[in-house]
Amino acid sequence: MQEFVETLETEFQKFANPQNAAGQKAYMKNHFEFLGISSPLRREIQKPFLQKQYLPPKSQVESIVKTFWAKPEREYHYFAQEFCYKYLKQFEKADIELFEYMVIHNSWWDTIDFISPKLMAEYFKLYPEQITPHVNKWLASGNIWLQRSSILFQLHYKENLDTALLASSINYLLGSKEFFINKAIGWMLRQYSRTNPDWVRDFANNTNLANLSRKEALRLIKD
Repeated sequence: MQEFVETLETEFQKFANPQNAAGQKAYMKNHFEFLGISSPLRREIQKPFLQKQYLPPKSQVESIVKTFWAKPEREYHYFAQEFCYKYLKQFEKADIELFEYMVIHNSWWDTIDFISPKLMAEYFKLYPEQITPHVNKWLASGNIWLQRSSILFQLHYKENLDTALLASSINYLLGSKEFFINKAIGWMLRQYSRTNPDWVRDFANNTNLANLSRKEALRLIKD
């Protein structure tokens, strides 16, 4: 495991660009350090590390992810979540705890918007009985990133989306002043309007949504 981590770190360091890093850090409101590697270049560098034949055993995933998550530079967090996604067919019931850890630590919209609609989404397809207890826990947590996750994990579910769950989750969060909550609600509804515009229109018209949420929800719907 240590060799895997150190080798990737060495490769990333080779392409560090302090000038780019300053711009990336500013874009993320100075929440994180950056190496200054663009996303296309990062994905090219990390490609060999994500090939099936070189992936470490599943038993090492949590340790590797947490090792990268503890690093200050955001590129390592991006790699860790994409690394984790490579194991989606091997997700175990306990893995939701790792995903929660990733949401709660080094939290910002850019990682949550991968973890929730990709990692959590695939996990819940395998373990649907885990949806209700975890969504209820996240909503009640007061943590805006867990709450955002409770909305966005269904982002790509299309016709398999649970409208009753989505409606109850949104209703729980009504009145929130958090931009990232209201934006997520609008984004989720806008995405679902591609599949079921009538439901979204009816829900938006009968729910006291924040202006931001409502505007985003109805953006693609033509009256």
